[in-house]
Order: sequence, then C-alpha cells, then structure tokens
Amino acid sequence: MAFQAFYAGVMLSLVLLWTGEAQTPIDQVVTIGASLSSDRMEQEFRSAVAKLNQAHKGSHIHFNSTSILMDGNPIRSALDICDKLLAQHIYTVVASHPNGTDRSPISVSYTCGYYNIPVLGISARDSAFSDVSLHKMFLRTVPPYSQQAEVWADLLERLQFRKIIFIYSADEEGRTMLSRFQTLAEGKNIMIDTSVKYPPGEKNYSTFLEPIAKSTSRVVLLAASTEDADVIYQDAIRLDILGVDWAWIVSEQALAAPNIPIGILGVELVDGNNEVKHIHDAVNIIGETFTQMLSGSKISNPPLACKDTLTWNDGEKVYDNLISTRLQGETGIVSFSSEGDRLNALYDIRNINSAKIPVSVGLYGNKFQETAGLTLSNHGLVWPGNTLTKPKGEEISRNLKVVTLEEIPFVQVLPMGKDGVCRKVSPAEHVFPCVDHSKGKVNCCMGYCMDMLANIAEQVGFNFTVHLSKDKFYGSFEKHNGSKRNYWNGMMGELMRGEANLIVAPLTINPERANDIDFTKPFKYQGLNILVKKNQKDSSLASFLQPFQDTLWILVGLSVHVVALVLYLLDRFSPFGRFKLAKSDDTEEDALNLSSAMWFSWGVLLNSGIGEGTPRSFSARVLGMVWAGFAMIIVASYTANLAAFLVLDRPEALISGIDDPRLRNPNDHFKYATVKGSAVEMYFKRQVELSTMYRNMDKGKTYNTAEEAIDDIRNEKLQAFIWGSPRLEYEAARFCDLTTAGDLFGRSGLGIGLQKNSPWTHAVSMAVLNMHESGFMEQLDNNFILVNSESSCPESNSAPATLGLTNMAGVFMMVAGGIVAGVMLIFIEITYKRHRGLKEKELELARNAADRWRGNIEKRKKLRETWQYLHALREAEEKGEPEDDK
Repeated sequence: MAFQAFYAGVMLSLVLLWTGEAQTPIDQVVTIGASLSSDRMEQEFRSAVAKLNQAHKGSHIHFNSTSILMDGNPIRSALDICDKLLAQHIYTVVASHPNGTDRSPISVSYTCGYYNIPVLGISARDSAFSDVSLHKMFLRTVPPYSQQAEVWADLLERLQFRKIIFIYSADEEGRTMLSRFQTLAEGKNIMIDTSVKYPPGEKNYSTFLEPIAKSTSRVVLLAASTEDADVIYQDAIRLDILGVDWAWIVSEQALAAPNIPIGILGVELVDGNNEVKHIHDAVNIIGETFTQMLSGSKISNPPLACKDTLTWNDGEKVYDNLISTRLQGETGIVSFSSEGDRLNALYDIRNINSAKIPVSVGLYGNKFQETAGLTLSNHGLVWPGNTLTKPKGEEISRNLKVVTLEEIPFVQVLPMGKDGVCRKVSPAEHVFPCVDHSKGKVNCCMGYCMDMLANIAEQVGFNFTVHLSKDKFYGSFEKHNGSKRNYWNGMMGELMRGEANLIVAPLTINPERANDIDFTKPFKYQGLNILVKKNQKDSSLASFLQPFQDTLWILVGLSVHVVALVLYLLDRFSPFGRFKLAKSDDTEEDALNLSSAMWFSWGVLLNSGIGEGTPRSFSARVLGMVWAGFAMIIVASYTANLAAFLVLDRPEALISGIDDPRLRNPNDHFKYATVKGSAVEMYFKRQVELSTMYRNMDKGKTYNTAEEAIDDIRNEKLQAFIWGSPRLEYEAARFCDLTTAGDLFGRSGLGIGLQKNSPWTHAVSMAVLNMHESGFMEQLDNNFILVNSESSCPESNSAPATLGLTNMAGVFMMVAGGIVAGVMLIFIEITYKRHRGLKEKELELARNAADRWRGNIEKRKKLRETWQYLHALREAEEKGEPEDDK
C-alpha cells in the first residue's frame, strides 16, 4: 500500500512537471457544459475547450468540458440538463439542436434560465428567443430570422424598388419579420402596398395570393418556411404572378424550397449551418469573458442540481459580461445585442439562375468590420421569367385621377353648358370636365393649372380625369370626428387614401406635406402677402373745408363777428372816432357803423381790398392790425393744408406689412385671417415668432376659401387677408379698391403633389423643368396671372397729383350758392321795393286826397266866411240907410 501511494505521488509529480503547470497554481476551474446534436459535435466541443486551455496556458483559470446529446423530447432534454450537466458545476451551456431535427433548445433555455445559468445557442434562430422576459439568460452566435429584414431593406434600396408586396405567415415568426421590416422601410421611404398573411401548413394558397395581381406593385417579399414556400411558388406560377416584370425576394427558409423557380433572389446566412465554427466561437467567447471576469475577483459556484431552490446570483453577472464581450471569431465579429442576438452577421445574396442553381451575387456585412454594407453585382442577375432585364417594380396605370379645387387664376370652375360640353373661352386655353362629388354634378375647369396639366400629360404620356376636392380644403393634418390620431383632410387626404393620383392646384410645398407625399419641382415660386382695402378718401363737396377741423371753423366764424362788433364799439365810443377836420365835409353818417365794421372784418380775413368803412379811432385801428395778422396766419395755414389734403392726398394701405403693430397686437375692431387648413396657416403655426398671430386668427372667423375672405375684405368685414402673392396680386389688379401691403415673406414654391414613391414623380418633375426652360410657364403667367396687370386703376407715383373738379367742387358750389343767394336777394329786394312803392303810392294818394279835402274845407270855410261877411255887410247896409234918411 505504501509503495502504491509513493508510486502515485511520483507519477503525479512527473505529470505536473511534464505539463508545465506545477509552477502555476489553479485559482478557479470553470466547467463549460454543452447539449449538442451528435457525437462528432461533442468531440469538436472537447477539442475547442482543449484549444482554449492551450491558449490560456499559464493562466490561473482552467476550463473543463462536459457535454450531452440533446434529446428531441423537451422533457427528457430538461431532465438530462438536471441530472448530467448541473451536477458537474457548469458555469455556462452551449446549446445546439437535437440530431436530425431543427427543434430549438427551448427546454435548455428554460431550465438553465431558472437557475441563472447563461445558455449560448449556436443554431436556434427563432425570433421567440429575443424575448428577454421568457429567455432571460439566452444568447446566440446566430442572428434571428427576423434580422433578414435589414438585408431586404438595403437590397430594395439598392435595386430602387419603393413599393412592395409583403407575404408572411400568421405566426410569431412572420409577425416579427413584418414588424421589423416596417420599421426599417419607414426610414428608407419603402411602402408596403399590399400585405398578405397566410396560415402556415396549408396545401393551397391561391385564395391568399389572388389580391396580389390587383396590386400596382410587382415586387414580392416572402417570409415563409421551406414547406410553405414550396406551395406558394406553385400557386404563384399558376396565377401568373411569378413571371416577367415581377421580382421576388425571399427569406433563407424559402430559398431552400426544392421547387424554387428561376429568378428568385434570397438571403442566406454565411456559415449558418456550420455547427463546428459556431462551437469554436461560442467556447472562445466564453473563455474571453471568464478571463476578464476572474482576472481580479472570483465568482461563486453554480447550483449542483435541479433540487436546489436558490438561483445563482453571479449568473446574471456572467450573462452581462458575455453580452458586452466582442470577439473576432471564425464566423466573423461575434458580438451581441441587449436581447442576446448576434450582431454583425454575414449574409450571402443568392440568385436562382437558369439552371435553378443558387449562385452568389452579393454579400451583406463585413467579416472584419462592424459596419454593415451591401455589395451586389447587378450584371448577370436573372429575374423571374428567365430574363436579364430588371423589372420596373410597378405596373403603372396611365389613367390618372387628378384632384383640384377652385383658386382663381390657377383653377376656375365654370358651369357646364346645357348640351353637356365644356367650351373654350379662348382657343389657347384648355377646359376639362371636373366632377364635384359633394354636389353631384359636373362642372368645367380651366385656368393656369389646367393648361399646365394638359402640357404635362402630353409630355409624359398619360390620360386623366379631374374632380374637385370633396371638402374644398388643401389639406391639414389634424384630428377628425373625435379620433385620437391626426389625419390629412382635403386634397392631401384624398391623395393619401388613393382616391387621387395627382394634386394639380396651387399646393404649397412645406415640410409637413413633404413628409407624407412626393412633390415635383416647383412650377411657380411665391411669397406670402397681405391684402387690404385701400384707405381711399373720397372727395366731397366739403373737401375745401378739410384743412381745418369743425371746431376751428366755428371759432374763425365767431372771431369775425366778435372782432367786427368790438371794432364798432371801439370806434363808436372813442372820443376821436367822430372827430372831423376843420375843412372836412364828412358828416356823421360817414363814421364806422356796425355794417361797415362787419364788412371790414370779413374783407381783412378774405384778403379783399378795403376802400371805405375803416376804423377811425386809434384803439380800433390797433385791433384791426392784430386782426389782419391773425387773418394772414389763418389763410397761410389753410393754403398749406389745402395743398396737403387735395394736391398730395393719396390712398395708402391700412397696414405696413407683417411687422405692423396692428397685426401683432390687434384690437377688437381690426381682424385678419387666412384660409383654414392651408399651408399659410401651417406656416404661422410653425413659426415661433408668429405664434401670437396664429392664435389671434384661430380665435376669429375662419374661412374655407380665399373667395370668402376677399369678399369680406371688400365689404370691410375683414381688415386684412394673408395669402399667396400671385392670387393677391391678381385680385388687386382686378379691383381698384384693393391693394397689397408690405413686402413678401414666407417664400415657398408651388408644386404638383403625388403619392409617396409614385413612379410618376420623376417624369412629371422633368416635364415641369422642360416647361420652365421652354418659356411655357412664363406664357402661363402672362395669360392668367399678369393678364389684368394693366388695369383701369390709376397708377400712383411720387409726382404731385392734379386737382380735379371732384376736389374743388365745393368751392364752385359755394360760388354758385353765392350767385343763387344774390339772385334771390335781388328778387327779394325788388319785391320789397315794389311792396314799399305801393305803400308809398297809397300814402301819396291818401296825402293828396287829404290835401284836396283839406283845401276844399279851407275853400268852403273861406267861402262861408265870405258869405257871412257879405251877409253881415248887407245887413249893416240895410240898417244904415234909414238912419241916413233921417
């Protein structure tokens, strides 16, 4: 016994000296477990671990290996993990798949995940393993099948296919593939025109494939299993959707179908089935991870059996370190995403040639760099139908639907004739029927855009029908009918929903619209401007009174009469006012009376010559001089202001431009607006410095069309209307009472709108450029926009205006009034004189009659006295005779 112990000790010492490890003590032994597909793979695994120890020779870490064959029964596979691997103190497990099947190592992931033991898969590519909530300790050196979506997106971009049909299975793998592709396609402007979801395992898919023939796209992406793909190929050939003018790009599983047709493009993971290389990469990255972890610290031992109820706390640390480790391996750069999926995988782009043999035509990824890239050889590519001609990717219909709306002068809507024919207004103009679905009738459309549309259709070669926008809006992105999401309305909404192929109208190109549709090159550049009504001052009969306010005129009138009265009083009561020279013949009637004082006061004010009736006293003459100075100032001021009001009077815009304070801080009586849902409204909403103006417009009355706003401007219900300069200049030329205010702002272009990635975008854009170069667009400007530029409106310039009868009509009316007043007064005077003459004649007659009567009375009186005297004398004579006789 003693000899045997001594012999064993000697032999152990010799072995340690021979291996060179006696001088390096082992601090930590790491056992790597494996559940593999075959005995050969187990040998490769042990060989890989031995090479790992050899690479870490002299290290304080030693790696042991233990492995089992994976059972196809998940329950027995889980029991084998518990009984055969956990008992060996395994730190990690390398998992493959059962022999003869491609079943995933889901039981290994669940069992080891429960105890926090990391599992490194080398063949499982199901997308379900990316769910860290279910497979929290699972990593893999192969990418999931859904990663092929990245290759597809780059391949479509390289081939310039922008609209595709996506066929996928109604299982988790198909849904994950679709979701990942949609995310990538959105960033590359690739649109899924039709998506077809099919139930896996069917024997006939014709019903699911029939809608594909109705799609305008001719590019098919197929995410299917090998068995399903074989059936789909047969049905697609029968439906004639896998022939000339079609392109099919398929997944790796579909590429392996036995009856795959000629011309299919597919992707295949490089070394995806090379289990040996993946075993070596898995072992090497485990070794690299533990070498870094154990360089300065130790980790606890893992559980020994499934009977242990405690989890391995250091297992999560091992998992996190595996995630962050990067290795240049045999399959390329090995690194992992946060979900444990392989990054930087290499894919071979394969094409089924005429001999139905898959040949490599490109490569996705780089074996020595982390930057992904696609190399593709277009030369010699075979497409379905055994043709070398690359398909266009879309079936282009040449019958296009055009949506527009009325916007004079770009589009003018006229009623159709009673005979149902649209007649041209002039031979050079084009008139097309345009359907108004909202009113259920057909109108006629003409104008700038219709002539342009006719020219584009002739150049590009398509037919078209025109209809008016249902809601008469250009298009705004907002919520509708209480929905939580924003939607486009107006012409934009019709284009997005496929109800129209083209928007031919003065549609402004802005970032919001350009995100969702394509625009051609601008057919016209414009800016925004402000339309206002001219501040026109109409000449009235009282225009000559404008220089002074009413109160001043009243004061001047009062002053004339007050001064006249004071002059009269001063001259009347002055001791020198009635002074006469010694030899003067002046009488008292020649002194200044009230009438003369009034005449003097008006004469001085109106600068008329004063020949008589001047003040006599010194005090009155001092007041007269002061009054003359006052009159000179008043007359000079009146003359200057009269020139300003009548000679230089010009109508001016109500506002000066976009920075006018009345726009920035409007009062209740000043209102301005634009068309709701238009690009102008979006512009104000987008510009931070104009946000206050946007809120003011949003609170006021909203207008659905420019015509409504222009009518309100003319009727003075709206003070300012903000819109595109071509339309406003056109309206200002039509109506002399309208004008534009300030300089242009918010410059932009007008373009033709098309659906995103439309095959017509390039052709229509080139047609627009050709029209610019040929001068056709300038001709349209002259025919429609500038046609009224030479209007009957008087031009304003800096030269002094010439006074007309309307300006001085009041003065002439005043003279006419004076004449009429004079004539009336003379008639009054004549009438008065006649009336007074009659009175005087009656008085004269009465006086003559009285004098005659008085004369007669006197005569009779004298006659009576004479008779009395004679009678008395006779009596005396009679009495005297007798006495004489005695």
